[in-house]
Amino acid sequence: MAIAFTLVVIIGIAALISTLALAGKSDENYRSSTKGNLSRLSWIYVVLVVILAGGLGLYLYFM
Repeated sequence: MAIAFTLVVIIGIAALISTLALAGKSDENYRSSTKGNLSRLSWIYVVLVVILAGGLGLYLYFM
């Protein structure tokens, strides 16, 4: 179980870093319009981490 949790965390962090790295590579016109998109995507990651952590906690509690 610890291995699976560790893999999920590593994949999530890698996805976040990749997303942020790709968002910085664009022209100026596109970059200004993607600021809002990047902000929304970051919030999606934050909410997803909270939900998944809560789900994992509930799973471990009732297991």
